[in-house]
Amino acid sequence: MSATALLSFTFVALLTVVTPGLETLLVLRTALLVGRRAAMGVVVGSTLGCLVWATAGLVGLTALLQASELAYDVVRWLGAGYLVYLGIKALWASRRPAELDEPAPVPSVRAAVRVGVLTNLLNPKPGVFYVSLLPQFLPVGQPAWGAVLVAVHLGIGLLWFPVLITAAGRARALLLRQRVLLDRLSASALIAFGLKTAADAR
Repeated sequence: MSATALLSFTFVALLTVVTPGLETLLVLRTALLVGRRAAMGVVVGSTLGCLVWATAGLVGLTALLQASELAYDVVRWLGAGYLVYLGIKALWASRRPAELDEPAPVPSVRAAVRVGVLTNLLNPKPGVFYVSLLPQFLPVGQPAWGAVLVAVHLGIGLLWFPVLITAAGRARALLLRQRVLLDRLSASALIAFGLKTAADAR
């Protein structure tokens, strides 16, 4: 692989990671309402979910998402349902005003990892990303470079999100004074992402 192709992919991967989206929302919500460790759990879970999609993409399994409208829609609807569930659950929990120092209702870091994994696994877009983008940068007859590109993409996320979590941590004390509002707004955003995912065409 040429240095130009590798740098081009790195730039594209950087844009996909830093552009605000569902993963950013989940990480920021967790960092602000729960704490740094749980937010890193979401990052680890999201990374594992992407790794599963990337592995499936490298062996050709996610090509089914492009070839089969039914397969794509099943994953899409499952993901939409899960996001709406997370949003409704958070809205329900926000009915009772919480004290500033009271932990948010996330039971453990393991639960945060699970949320990150399921959110990415039930989102067909990472699979389509790896199927449609990676082949454009892979040298002909050198599929091993696919693992390098996946590592670059995941590595950027593992570098970027801790920076985002640290910035959120510095603003946490101030923002938690409006915890109920923040909780409800972010929960509503999750529901909106779920509805958008359900409504999106292929």
